[in-house]
Amino acid sequence: MMRLFLLLIIPLALAGQDWPVYGGDAGGTRFSSLKQINRANVAKLKVAWTYHTGDFSDGTEFPVKSAFESTPLLIDGVLYLVSAFDRLIAIEPETGKELWAFDPKLDKTKPQMLFSSRGAAFWSDGADKRLYYGTLDGQLWAINAGTGKPVDSFGKGGFVNLRDGMLDPADLAGARRGYGMTSPPAIFKNVIICGSIVPDADPLGPNGDVRGFDAKTGKLIWRFHTVAQAGEFGGDTWDGDSAKGRGGANMWSIPTIDTERGIAFLPLTSPSHDYFGGDRKGAGLFGDSLVAVDALTGKRLWHFQTVHHNLWDYDIPAQPTLITVRHEGKLVDAVAQVTKTGFTFVFERTTGKPLFDIQERPVPASDVPGESAFATQPFPVKPAPFARQSFRAEDLTDVTPESRAYCGKLIEGAVFGSLFTPISLKPTVLFPGTNGGANWGGASWDPETHTLYVNSMDVGMIFKMVKMPETSKLPYRTRGLGASRFWDTNQYPCQKPPWGTLTAINLDTGEFRWRVVLGVVDDLIDKKLPPTGTSNIGGSMVTAGGLVFIGATNDSRFRAFDKDTGKEVWTVRLPASAHATPMTFLSKKDNKQYVVIAAGGGNKYNNTYSDSLVAFALQ
Repeated sequence: MMRLFLLLIIPLALAGQDWPVYGGDAGGTRFSSLKQINRANVAKLKVAWTYHTGDFSDGTEFPVKSAFESTPLLIDGVLYLVSAFDRLIAIEPETGKELWAFDPKLDKTKPQMLFSSRGAAFWSDGADKRLYYGTLDGQLWAINAGTGKPVDSFGKGGFVNLRDGMLDPADLAGARRGYGMTSPPAIFKNVIICGSIVPDADPLGPNGDVRGFDAKTGKLIWRFHTVAQAGEFGGDTWDGDSAKGRGGANMWSIPTIDTERGIAFLPLTSPSHDYFGGDRKGAGLFGDSLVAVDALTGKRLWHFQTVHHNLWDYDIPAQPTLITVRHEGKLVDAVAQVTKTGFTFVFERTTGKPLFDIQERPVPASDVPGESAFATQPFPVKPAPFARQSFRAEDLTDVTPESRAYCGKLIEGAVFGSLFTPISLKPTVLFPGTNGGANWGGASWDPETHTLYVNSMDVGMIFKMVKMPETSKLPYRTRGLGASRFWDTNQYPCQKPPWGTLTAINLDTGEFRWRVVLGVVDDLIDKKLPPTGTSNIGGSMVTAGGLVFIGATNDSRFRAFDKDTGKEVWTVRLPASAHATPMTFLSKKDNKQYVVIAAGGGNKYNNTYSDSLVAFALQ
């Protein structure tokens, strides 16, 4: 029992100084109680050191580009990170000196969406200390935290092949596109909870089931069917046998653990294909659902589906955030889920009861033959959406004459849809776009003021559905206009700014505390335009020093905002855009607080690539 007790208290004991879990703590709050760096002195932050992983790809040497999305862990005086090429690296946190590196030998010639990893997870029973992480090619590794060597007793020589039992050998699409992990697992007691990335372009293929593995041996403990099968709870939400062999509905983002109650919260994504659902009529549980399960057994406790019969790639991309709010005069333990659609859903943790009303509202039907869009969708009454959800002709951009002309041409004959308008046979402009709203960067939570901070972007999409040949797996697929995203050749979005925002939401009341423009376009600043905001991928961190730190923006900046007012109080240029989430720690050696961010550029939004991990401290 003593060893299990240690597993529970280690994250809490280290929360003020270390960063032992991807989201800062098991609840994914991204909050630090450190205050050495604060409003009064943040302007004095300087680069303390920069570490180069050596791992990045601009698509020339290898067929895939990279995205350095890792958030390091700080445990027992060592910083651990995962590179874009899936190398696990330990470095000295005060100097950036490399201590060891483990290379799983990822085959970089095989196609992937991006070379990326968001990090690792730590586990200890009081004596044994291990790091666990998944790779793009579907290996779950157990690595000794002190030596950087694989733990031979775990799986087969230190790893579990996550593809076993998930890939049909005859599934050529799955074999070609693969099965892997880009987000860290979550760990509760002796259970490692793993999601996956799977193809979503074809209706059938690798399934997205979430699994729990034994932390000591790698043995499979449980498996949760994310596509409910016939005879199971939710099986009747699939028409006929459409659930059989269905791909997608995976958890590519990060699960969250309520360690006191033993509940794991799973953010699930859309069934495949993401834009056509004529072959999967019905609501389709547990696609696009937040699912609460018993972390030790995988048994479903409750769920909420945020999108029925998804036709827009509006999956749940972000880690759920565990919060405590004052609701109807009482303190309530809750879970908040931000989404691509710009909605924030808030539920009581044990029952799944919404803290703010959620209304099922009628939405438009589809004009695509064979499609059967769901008649209603859930709309939370509070909080208000933090992202744009519609477009009108009068919203057309005017930042430059060239941009207005290009975008004006793009929308000729297009349908301007509101949220949940199905993609039409005609070009359809929809907000949010496929990347949100919010994305995997998620939100940070300030327990002192009960405020949720969420960054989002307003980059729409412009698609139409086109008839496919008789030999196609699907009768209709999407075709994008321009670059599919609703922007011009400079990647200036086609609507008037703002294009990116940071929003502070009081979750006691469901009201916004403040909202500010996030990011700048340097060329437009040079033209004397006010800040427009930018596309952003990555997340924020909030500290007791009164600060919200965030990179994310597509402008190579790292910023700090006053958490109470939204005033930008510090900005620094980075070697590349920081499409990652920062972390902070207090060094026991020099008693300095450090703030660390991965600045890798690349991703889906720019052509500047880097391998830089940058640490800041007061000088």
